[in-house]
Amino acid sequence: MLAGKRILLIIGGGIAAFKSLDLIRRLRERGATVVPVLTKAGQEFVTPLSASALAAEKVYTDLFNLTDEAEMGHIELSRDADLVVVAPATADLMAKMAGGHANDLASTILMATDKRVLIAPAMNVRMWDHAATQRNATTLQQDGVIIVGPNEGDMACGEYGPGRMAEPLEIVAAIEAALNDGPLKDKRIVVTSGPTHEPIDPVRYIANRSSGAQGSAIARALSALGAEVVFVTGPAEARPPDGVSVVPVQTAQEMHDAVHKNLPADAAVFAAAVADWRVENSAEQKIKKGPDGTPSLKFTENPDILASVAGLEVGRPRLVVGFAAETTNVTEHATAKRLRKGCDWIVANDVSPGTGIMGGSENAVTMITDQGADAWPRMTKDEVARKLAHQIAEALNDA
Repeated sequence: MLAGKRILLIIGGGIAAFKSLDLIRRLRERGATVVPVLTKAGQEFVTPLSASALAAEKVYTDLFNLTDEAEMGHIELSRDADLVVVAPATADLMAKMAGGHANDLASTILMATDKRVLIAPAMNVRMWDHAATQRNATTLQQDGVIIVGPNEGDMACGEYGPGRMAEPLEIVAAIEAALNDGPLKDKRIVVTSGPTHEPIDPVRYIANRSSGAQGSAIARALSALGAEVVFVTGPAEARPPDGVSVVPVQTAQEMHDAVHKNLPADAAVFAAAVADWRVENSAEQKIKKGPDGTPSLKFTENPDILASVAGLEVGRPRLVVGFAAETTNVTEHATAKRLRKGCDWIVANDVSPGTGIMGGSENAVTMITDQGADAWPRMTKDEVARKLAHQIAEALNDA
């Protein structure tokens, strides 16, 4: 899939640098040529010999190498590639890129290149969340830099949160998409995510504990495979992924309208935890305590977004994927839901309190199709997303 492509890989300094060796191997498996550039800090974690052995190419480390620079080596390196990849991209490298610094080989290459640049950030969670890093990330995106990750999880420093470098296969998928070779190239996919908020009055609402993390991960994974993703999201904790078209909504009715407005699509994935009911007699003013006691709330059903799309006679996506959050008899309820809604697949998960799945970082799902039920092992939500994205790609390309 990457045959004949030349990737210039800049390896920054950080414990995640060890993943870059696997990234080299994965890229070469797909036919790419990988030319490694090691920063001074990167050499503290990965040796030039290791990178050279895996890449079967010379490793570049020094801006002031007389032999290389006699031929303007940093210019040639920056131009003689189809894509420049920085993995791991440390906070320092991101700051240099955003500020336009060029005081070593890596930063000089990044300033001199006329090719697209893709980075995979990796750093401590507080460094990633720092205002300066977030400003730099925004600047880089505005400059056209593709950002993959970071993922959320345990870190070498013992802390937990966003900052882990994306996994090698996730970066490979993003590289394929950047080079227009992703398996979902030219495919349009609508993804719903997060909870919905159904108002009781202007300050109160009915919602659920969905964080939106799984839906966000799915949109990110589909985008990494080259899809054009429309991300319709309720008010979720998880931030929307980069590189997708984000449509923010609040209520189930708004989500229903946004989904139908963004059809047609090749596929639709309904990962949102949509409220089944809304308050029919929601108040225009804040409800006050009074002598009449507890207010009476009248409920009415929300539109069934999944069934409305799965049942379309004209403009139905080729693949409609629903989610079923269950607390008992997960497979049985999800199987019945797939038939009742008319969708192609149901991704079922057990969200009972003891699982820690609702709002957590992991998921354990069972894929329900017309072929039966396939139970996946418990894994991170990012891993679930990548596996699902690849299955969607296979299904759409076989259709």
